[in-house]
Amino acid sequence: MENYTYNSLILQVEGLRVTQTSKYPIFIVLLLAYMVILIANVGIVVLIWTDRSLHQPMYLLFCSLSINDLMGNSLLVPRLLGDITLPPSERLIHYYDCVLQAFSAHMYGTNAHTVLMIMAFDRYVAICNPLRYSTIMTDRMVVKLTVSAWGVSLVLVGILLGLTIRLNRCRTMIMNPYCDNPSVFKLSCEDVTINNIYGLLFTVVLLTSSIGSIVLTYTKITFVCLTSKSKSLNRKALKTCGTHLILYLIMMISGFIPIILHRFPEYTDYRKISAILFNVVPGSLNPVIYGLQSQEIHKSLSNILRLRNMKH
Repeated sequence: MENYTYNSLILQVEGLRVTQTSKYPIFIVLLLAYMVILIANVGIVVLIWTDRSLHQPMYLLFCSLSINDLMGNSLLVPRLLGDITLPPSERLIHYYDCVLQAFSAHMYGTNAHTVLMIMAFDRYVAICNPLRYSTIMTDRMVVKLTVSAWGVSLVLVGILLGLTIRLNRCRTMIMNPYCDNPSVFKLSCEDVTINNIYGLLFTVVLLTSSIGSIVLTYTKITFVCLTSKSKSLNRKALKTCGTHLILYLIMMISGFIPIILHRFPEYTDYRKISAILFNVVPGSLNPVIYGLQSQEIHKSLSNILRLRNMKH
């Protein structure tokens, strides 16, 4: 083993394999996607915080999802854009920056699950207990649920990365388009059994909790809708729950594709692209889909545009 690679603070990122002809189209598409993520999510956050009529649990929770999309993509996409323009030998990253990027990537994925679980609970209370909704989903409860979602993610991901940074490193190549926990602990020549076990438990607990809560809440919501003769209730349920379910399915599908492709080494390049899309696709579609279905957001935007036209 070469001494100069032992615990090196400078790592090389394998990144995407891009040719001279494909480099610029990929760069432009990724840049445009990032611009949509920034503009749409910042717009949603500002709109919800400035318009008091949108200070409702559903929108405040969605605001948390937008903040997560912004944070998850802002530490990932600009770095990817820079790496695309560089030859593979010059795609270097400091170890501490790599750990920070891995932390951000896993916080993004974990937060997406926990926040969407809370949003499912909000929809359940709104449809199954509408008369008690205002007493259950108070501002304090929304704050508690949001802090819990981010706190649980922080603890789970903190332990995940803590087990990784304790390891000595003997390699310097990150076999991924960006740093994540598996690519970082694979730099070590030590026994990583604990890392693999915790990583598996982490995934099982998160997915079981996430899928279980979604199935449970939507089963109860469906039962209420089927037994209710109220057309307005069913219309409200179909509209709000349908949007939430679309967001959840987008996240799940974009997350499972790279996991499945890990089983097929011959599709390494597709796996790398799908790993990037796991961040980019939900981050760009979430505010668009949610914004399109919300009459309150439409109304707020219309009021802002009307005021601007009056000033001009």
